[in-house]
Amino acid sequence: MRAFLSQKLAQQLDVELMQQPGFSLDQLMELAGLSVACALAAVWPIAARVLVLCGPGNNGGDGLVAARHLKHFGYEPTIVYPTTPKDTAGGRLYTNILEQCKNLDIPVVREPPREIQAQDFDVVLDAVFGFSFDASRGFRAPFDTVMQSLSSTEVPVASVDIPSGWHVEEGDKHGTGLSPAMLISLTAPKPCAKHFKGAHHFLGGRFLPPKMAEAYNLTGLPKFPGTEQIVRLDSSDTCT
Repeated sequence: MRAFLSQKLAQQLDVELMQQPGFSLDQLMELAGLSVACALAAVWPIAARVLVLCGPGNNGGDGLVAARHLKHFGYEPTIVYPTTPKDTAGGRLYTNILEQCKNLDIPVVREPPREIQAQDFDVVLDAVFGFSFDASRGFRAPFDTVMQSLSSTEVPVASVDIPSGWHVEEGDKHGTGLSPAMLISLTAPKPCAKHFKGAHHFLGGRFLPPKMAEAYNLTGLPKFPGTEQIVRLDSSDTCT
């Protein structure tokens, strides 16, 4: 598999998905978040304690949806969501998902932890920054604390689409020190996946129409088996 999606093309594809087939943002977020939860469930046992770190953008929204599904699966998620959603259509979407999580009695906290310890959590879901974030400008509070905790923890980290702080094409270019154990690529792996050295790499986001996959040269992506929302990628899928 030699199908990678650059930052520019990934942004373009998201726009086209919401124009051509008519997906809404909440549809895409729901499918992405479900695949993230399924990937965690493929590796960590039910009832595992999952710390879900969510940023202010769509990556964070995927994390919120994943937390809800994980709770239904039987896991014990705790959400860290340091920002307040804006009073916009997109912001109200995040507010709604947060309320759904609270209605399931998922703890939602604003204050980022300064330390993430194995005595408290079994896995950390990194849904802080996605492919639109520019790490060259550094991390503003409170996400500077979030990134410090992520880079220093010994608890296994599972990153959504892009390990937070990584350059989309060049990996850990800015020296964030984040070395996730799992990467869940969405739609298609981004070029930084070539630098991923963790044990588990999955592809999720089962919503790409075949004609669009062909238009973006993504026909080399592996097929999702049966009713699965994820497919495991091996080293040959990320290092070519």
